[in-house]
Amino acid sequence: MDINKDQPQEQAAAQPADKPKKLALNIVSGKVEHRGFGAGAINLSQMSSVIIEEGEAYLDMGALHAKSKVEKGIKFSVNKEDVPNGVSSWIVWVAADRKEEGMYYAGVTSCEMLVDREARRGWKILADHVNRMDYALKRRIMLDNLGDQEKAALKKLLMEYNPEMWANSNEDLKSALA
Repeated sequence: MDINKDQPQEQAAAQPADKPKKLALNIVSGKVEHRGFGAGAINLSQMSSVIIEEGEAYLDMGALHAKSKVEKGIKFSVNKEDVPNGVSSWIVWVAADRKEEGMYYAGVTSCEMLVDREARRGWKILADHVNRMDYALKRRIMLDNLGDQEKAALKKLLMEYNPEMWANSNEDLKSALA
């Protein structure tokens, strides 16, 4: 997706040659070849999102665009005080990769949210969610902010979703969820 592609051709041609090129962010699902300045890409084809709420973990791909079941219809604030009756919910970013033995869970990170559905208010730090998604893409394991109940729910989901991927996963992930 090129954010500059809808610019009218005559307007694009009217830009002076000495002006710097505009940056574009491409989110793709296939293989990417570098095409020069401003043509960077983020490949999300091996990224999934898991929601953990009230001790239950489930896949919800809407979280990749802040449109998960738990986020829909909620106005978020960066101030926890705005959500005094909020219930903790978690987004867990899970990046998959392949090695000789097969596919495995390569990067897994978690981020907290507070949600008060009755008041339709919530708390989350968007920068933290974006950074932790990036850390998962970089194959890091960061689950220290989860409680025992959340870890157990996530471990159960990952093991049941694909036992082979769980078996092939690194010990870092398994010990983080022990």
